[in-house]
Amino acid sequence: MKLKVYKSDGSAFTEKEFDIPSFEGTKGVALLKQVIVSYQANKRQGTSKTKDYGEVSGSGKKMLPQKGSGGSRHGDKRAPQLYKGGIVFGPRPRDWSKTITAQAKKIALQRALFELAADGGISVIEKFEVAQPKTKCFAKVLTNVSPAGKRLLVVDSSWSEPVLRASRNLSRAIFSNSSNLNALDLVRTPRILISEDGLKKVLERAKN
Repeated sequence: MKLKVYKSDGSAFTEKEFDIPSFEGTKGVALLKQVIVSYQANKRQGTSKTKDYGEVSGSGKKMLPQKGSGGSRHGDKRAPQLYKGGIVFGPRPRDWSKTITAQAKKIALQRALFELAADGGISVIEKFEVAQPKTKCFAKVLTNVSPAGKRLLVVDSSWSEPVLRASRNLSRAIFSNSSNLNALDLVRTPRILISEDGLKKVLERAKN
């Protein structure tokens, strides 16, 4: 599949062929969804908890006589219908994690790469470098590649100190390493800018 390869300053590009896995029809889509759900579930802490009837403080004595008070018939003050009473069917601590096999992760990454490349969402840059470690230098490169204001995932195999210093104040850019890139990152970002070396390593992970 042919992708745009920009110069390091983003001023011009050429088209180059990359060995991105291809799919026919909807093959791999269902698995991609399962892997994304698993990634999101594994991020949940599962620590939400409310106090039920037996955990809230208060006496267990009946508040008012059953008859004669002119009010509703209540039990004790820990009843769920009362203020500061117990919560019925509230959240309890639980483990939300799901198991993902290595093969499933690989196929999901392949499908996500194919989808993004087919939509024209992947741009390649020869390498990331800046003349000075200033934000405006790196922002200019991103603007040449993608219109200002558009969310952008920027990926490289490793980051140099000048580039990190120049990029840390850019709110529209999300930075990642090729070794950590996964299907969830590709699906939730409409456009990705990746170095040639970074793309090479991502494709190696997707195939091996």
